[in-house]
Amino acid sequence: MNNKTEVIILGIDPGYDRLGVAVIKKANPKDEVLFSTCLETNSKDEYADRLVSLGNELEKILDDWQPTTSGIEKLYFTVNQKTAMKVAGAIGMISYLIKKRNIPLAEYTPLQIKSCVTGFGGANKNQMISLIPKLIKIEKNIKYDDEFDAIAVAITHSVLLKNY
Repeated sequence: MNNKTEVIILGIDPGYDRLGVAVIKKANPKDEVLFSTCLETNSKDEYADRLVSLGNELEKILDDWQPTTSGIEKLYFTVNQKTAMKVAGAIGMISYLIKKRNIPLAEYTPLQIKSCVTGFGGANKNQMISLIPKLIKIEKNIKYDDEFDAIAVAITHSVLLKNY
């Protein structure tokens, strides 16, 4: 790792209803959450308008925090394919905004994220949430699982990041 270069990691838990976003700083001995949030859209709005709203908010976060690298949770198909297709559209928009700024973007499966955070790929949501604050410095209360998921993605990216 080049000590002169600060590594700022963007973690994304994709969605179009709620989008988890975390920005962490890679640091010794413990990474630190600089910013995290859950962006929400109005379910009464048209899908395209929801994507525009999320995109505008994400662009502000990208401008404010200027991450040097990023990770996103890879979409896995659920029973509801209509929802999966809409999440895939959100992932496309998110990927475009990140890559447009020449920020490297890695995708991680839920299994990779759970394994990195808990050491067990079959961990449940409560196990993940209880371990995350032990792995990274968080100085705020977190309301939604999506925000914890985004932090978990950022932690995974920090652990699996090459060239360190």
